[in-house]
Amino acid sequence: MRILVVEDEPDLAAAIRKSLVEAGLVVDLAPDGEEALWKAESVPYDVVVLDLMIPAVDGWEVVRRLRANGNRVPVLVLTARDATADKVRALDSGADDYLTKPFTLAELLARIRALIRRAAGSPAPVVELGDVRIETGARRVTRAGAEIELAPKEYALLEYLALHRGQLTTRTMLYEHIYDEHEETMSNVVDVYVSSIRRKLGRDLIKTRRGAGYIIDA
Repeated sequence: MRILVVEDEPDLAAAIRKSLVEAGLVVDLAPDGEEALWKAESVPYDVVVLDLMIPAVDGWEVVRRLRANGNRVPVLVLTARDATADKVRALDSGADDYLTKPFTLAELLARIRALIRRAAGSPAPVVELGDVRIETGARRVTRAGAEIELAPKEYALLEYLALHRGQLTTRTMLYEHIYDEHEETMSNVVDVYVSSIRRKLGRDLIKTRRGAGYIIDA
C-alpha cells in the first residue's frame, strides 16, 4: 500500500518513512502543502499522513481542498497540536483520524492499516479467500493452515487485490500501489508477481481479465 507523508521537518519525515517502509508500506514524502496537494491529486494514495503546521498551504487547507476536489483518500493528521479545537477543526475539514506527537510506531501503523481497510470496505483485519487466509496486521498468509512465504511486493499485490476483491484492477493501478515515485522496474513486473503468487496459492485465486487486468472473485 502506498502512503504520502507530509512533514516539513526532514529528519522526522525520513524517520517516519524508514519505519513505514520497514513495515512493508510504500512511502512518498512531501515537505509542504503545495507539493502534498499536487502529489495527492496525481497518485492514488491509500493514506495521506499529514502534519498541520506545514509551509505554503497548511494542513487544514490541504484537507479542505482535497475534499472540495472530490478526493476521498483517507487522511490521518499527525501533529503536535493536541488542543480539542484543533482536532475538531481537522476532522470537520474532512480528516479521517487524528494522532498527536509524540506517538508510537505501533499505533501509527495500526491506524494506517485501519484506514486502508475501511476505505476498501473490508474493516476486518483478516481476509479469508477460500482456504487462503490473510492477516493484514501481521502480514501473514496461510493456505489450508500452512504458512506461505511471500516476497514483500508479492504480499503487497495480494493484499491490495484481496481488500478490493470483486473489483477489476488494472496493471497500472497495481503498479502505482506497490512502487513509490523513485522506483523503476521492468514493465511486466506485475505479471511476474501474479504468476509467483499463483504458484504458491493456487492458479484460481487471482483471475485474469484479458486486456483489462486482474481480479479476486472469492
